[in-house]
Amino acid sequence: MSNDGDRGFPGRREGVVFIVSAPSGAGKTTLVTRLLKAVPDLTLSVSCTTRLPRQGEINGRDYHFVSGERFVIMQKRNAFAEWAEVHGSLYGTPRQPLERIVREGRDVLLDIDVQGARQLRQYYRGAVAIFVLPPSWKELRSRLTGRGTDRKDEIRRRLENARHELRELLFYDYFILNRDIRESLEGMKSIVRAERLKIARIKKWGGLSFRSLA
Repeated sequence: MSNDGDRGFPGRREGVVFIVSAPSGAGKTTLVTRLLKAVPDLTLSVSCTTRLPRQGEINGRDYHFVSGERFVIMQKRNAFAEWAEVHGSLYGTPRQPLERIVREGRDVLLDIDVQGARQLRQYYRGAVAIFVLPPSWKELRSRLTGRGTDRKDEIRRRLENARHELRELLFYDYFILNRDIRESLEGMKSIVRAERLKIARIKKWGGLSFRSLA
């Protein structure tokens, strides 16, 4: 499997871990979906969750939907690279698939909240964290209200959680101000390209001759 940054060279690097977080309603899911379609060799890490599937979601593609009891068993067995409670449901990233993808030199994208991002960055020091921002607080409120899937008390809770999540912004590497989906997608693609091209990520050059570059 070749990647931008080492394509055509004998050197090999570990896969890059890309983390994307955002307040609910910022448009993160749409951005992540389009990024995966637009960027080659980028794999989505499928999280486990105890919440119920939403309309259109497929088990194993969007999430691994598990019972609360099953989640707790996996947690006790140290099966998660990170886990957190978000909006009353449990979410966790399965450890073994993630480690295998990275070890094989494939890049992986994680759609996780700020709690999980903090945990994961302690484990993967080279992880790249991207925070997606809404254009404004007013727009965020409008998006949550307009999608018509949540009760008023749930919207209030999501907005309160968003206040806490926004405080984590300074711990991220990049931010995307999601005013226009096409512009935001280009920004995300640029981040992935730049991180893949970092020399620091090459583990070994495998006999590359610098004289051939002169």
